[in-house]
Amino acid sequence: MSSTVLVVGGGPGGASAAFWLARNGVDVHLVEKKVYPREKACGDGLTPRAIKQLLDMGFDFDGLDLHRVDGLRAYAGDLMIEMPWPQHTEFPDWGATMRRADLDGTVAMLAQHQGAVVEQGTTATPITDGGRITSVTLDNGEGERSVTPDFVVIADGSNSRFGRGVGANRRRDFPFGLAVRAYFDSPASDDRFIESQLDIRDRFGKAMPGYGWVFPLGDGEINVGAGLVSTFRGWKDVNTSNILDAYIDSLPEHWEVTEATPHTKPLGGKLPMSLSVGPKIGRNWVLVGDAAGAVNPFNGEGIDYAYETGRLAARYIAQAAAGDETALSGYARNLEDIYGDYHRVARVFVKAIGNPAIMKTLTTVGLRSRPLMEWTLKVMANLLDPQDAGMSEHVYVAIERVVNAGKA
Repeated sequence: MSSTVLVVGGGPGGASAAFWLARNGVDVHLVEKKVYPREKACGDGLTPRAIKQLLDMGFDFDGLDLHRVDGLRAYAGDLMIEMPWPQHTEFPDWGATMRRADLDGTVAMLAQHQGAVVEQGTTATPITDGGRITSVTLDNGEGERSVTPDFVVIADGSNSRFGRGVGANRRRDFPFGLAVRAYFDSPASDDRFIESQLDIRDRFGKAMPGYGWVFPLGDGEINVGAGLVSTFRGWKDVNTSNILDAYIDSLPEHWEVTEATPHTKPLGGKLPMSLSVGPKIGRNWVLVGDAAGAVNPFNGEGIDYAYETGRLAARYIAQAAAGDETALSGYARNLEDIYGDYHRVARVFVKAIGNPAIMKTLTTVGLRSRPLMEWTLKVMANLLDPQDAGMSEHVYVAIERVVNAGKA
């Protein structure tokens, strides 16, 4: 008898898992609580890691409202550096921006074309017994029904009500982020670089506890956002909208954003980072994407890791569906093998920059070296080539020295 898989959540992680499961011949049913297109609090950025996953799924980049991006422009204090996406043995040397309102539904349809059943406007609630999901109640607003999948992929995002329903919780000692974004008109929306600011200051020059970004969309608008990480002292009392306002006031002139009135109401969201949500697996379920806390602590990226973890989960669930009772534990181990060391370094870095003195040292002294800044950006974007592994250790050591200098 063939196994059935229910995927809860139709964002990047869920759509990726559904695509690869269906591609492997598994019977897949994806449910999304909202109806496409729907808005998400996101920077709308696709790194080379995300582009690689989309290419592998046969994503058609032609004819879509997608803007190609050649690299990163980063500001640290008064230092600015532009870094084209690096040449890499695995990832392409280009990225893109595309509104999540357009992207997610398109990828879900790729899964549907592989044979997955995609059901929108449907809420899923788990029924569990002894750590196993015995059934799932589906409610589409017209009535409830019960399904009994053999396996469940939990991909319902950072709030993950379904995940909490099976006992998954976020580690409180791991970093946690909040972000807010809005859309603005800009004559520079065709800029080929996404932009980040590591040192936001208000109009009086006072440092604000967060970071900012600008993602040009190529259609006359830009996505401007700001984020805050829980390692900053008093972060719970900080209004991210105030950080966004301060960032907008200090945007570089080339964006020509002259007023703090966005096209749309600013939209905020949570960022569970560093694979902080667990356990990652149960007897017949797995967590992927934001529901697993798979957000990069260095820069708040989550789309690429959602695609990657969804694909990884699909591989192990397909093995489990074929009768391998130990397969799901392999998924948890592989997550640690792939991301463990990177996230450990990221947590140390994020904890350090929560200290204003260390952040000042980083932006005014430690990152004055262009080569160090280039390597730091590669590390933050998780785009080091395997052959760069030795160099990455030197970068980590150099950053650690700056962090320690800030503590002194």
